[in-house]
Amino acid sequence: MSFTLPISFYQREDVEQIARELLGKLLLTHMNNQITGGIIIETEAYKGAEDKACHAYNYRKTKRNHAMYQNGGITYVYLCYGIHYLLNVVTHTEGVPHAVLIRAIFPTFGIETMLKRRKKNSLNPKLTNGPGSVCQALGIDITHNATPLNSPCIWIANSDVFIDQKQITQGPRIGVDYAGQDALLPWRFKLEKLYY
Repeated sequence: MSFTLPISFYQREDVEQIARELLGKLLLTHMNNQITGGIIIETEAYKGAEDKACHAYNYRKTKRNHAMYQNGGITYVYLCYGIHYLLNVVTHTEGVPHAVLIRAIFPTFGIETMLKRRKKNSLNPKLTNGPGSVCQALGIDITHNATPLNSPCIWIANSDVFIDQKQITQGPRIGVDYAGQDALLPWRFKLEKLYY
């Protein structure tokens, strides 16, 4: 299996660049003796205090977003609409609440386990297409909030995927209409095709 990304990867200033560079990386979990995961194919960047779509806009601090203010390289997991858990990668350094939402992965490890968790009978694009689906398939919930991304249970690693920059599309983030003009920022990154 490929090498886990160093924590220094996350502790850089440019959250947009990190969101783009996470495309093609492997997101993996090891829970209940099962390894599951896949290649990250869609991300969204959230730029802290200056970003009206971010939970930490204007340096808002709550019990929920506490992980965002820690050093980059940990998870920020929260419950959305009381239904879905969403996984974010905290970036930058302590006190600067930047994060990258993992929106979709291409499943490669533990597919049978992911199918069971998602209550699906066969592999289809919807298995891990959407941030809530990703967490359900990988067994991620609120107990994994603030977990280091080089831990034995959740980690991100390099893969054998070749990234053709022309295959990365950029557009507005999803479900953040409340953010006004910031909702139009092209901070969603999607890998349209994989090359091995």
